[in-house]
Amino acid sequence: MEILIRPGDITRERTDAIVNAANSSLLGGGGVDGAIHRAGGPAILAACRALRENTLPDGLPAGHAVATTAGDLPARWVIHTVGPVYSTSEDRSAILASCYRESLREAVRIGARSLAFPAISAGVYGWPMDDAARIAIETLRESADEVAGKIDTVVLVPFGASAEDAFRRHLAG
Repeated sequence: MEILIRPGDITRERTDAIVNAANSSLLGGGGVDGAIHRAGGPAILAACRALRENTLPDGLPAGHAVATTAGDLPARWVIHTVGPVYSTSEDRSAILASCYRESLREAVRIGARSLAFPAISAGVYGWPMDDAARIAIETLRESADEVAGKIDTVVLVPFGASAEDAFRRHLAG
């Protein structure tokens, strides 16, 4: 599995799947979540509403992942995952790592061979960017054997220079 870094707008990534840093309601929000819902159009929200009505009445728990259509995005699917809110009193890094692992597993389940990730939990959920990048890279590397031959490419799409620097530093390390 090749890991690439392409900073910019995740909604323009031409991968099989785009990972959405969603909130548990799956009904849209701010940041990456809002951008994906706006760019993908109403089909994503309709698919999320159907998930809430049929299989996830209480929402998507943190650390889990589920796929929907990508609507008008250049990808085929959106994989929604809910990252943890950062806490200084509780170590939630295993939940953040689970977001990456479960998104990869969901990609394999739906047949996506390439996917793009944002910096999960590093926006409004307050996770320090350097640590978020470290957990992302370590988890992707640890998961490579499990998805070997099934996932060809993972694109990390950091937003902003400091995010890009953090991801490049951990990928090189």
